[in-house]
Amino acid sequence: MPQIWMTYDELATLSGCTAAEARIRAMHLSLDRRKSRDGATRVKLDLALTAKFFASIREADFDLDGAIAALQSTHRQMAELLAPARDRGAA
Repeated sequence: MPQIWMTYDELATLSGCTAAEARIRAMHLSLDRRKSRDGATRVKLDLALTAKFFASIREADFDLDGAIAALQSTHRQMAELLAPARDRGAA
């Protein structure tokens, strides 16, 4: 099972509560907590919360085709910007 670590704000969004309530819930459930390098405290989700997290991802309405098209468009734009630089270097 993968480890999912979330800030109290992220856990609050997943749980539908406030960050303060998420913090209390994390303490009540005895979830592992660690201070990250960015200064934020993160909690490791237990099995039930991990399942809820994965379910929320599956239920999300992603526009996969739109995301692929946007990536392809960005790739074309970047290739066009780099093409003149390559031509100048080859001359």
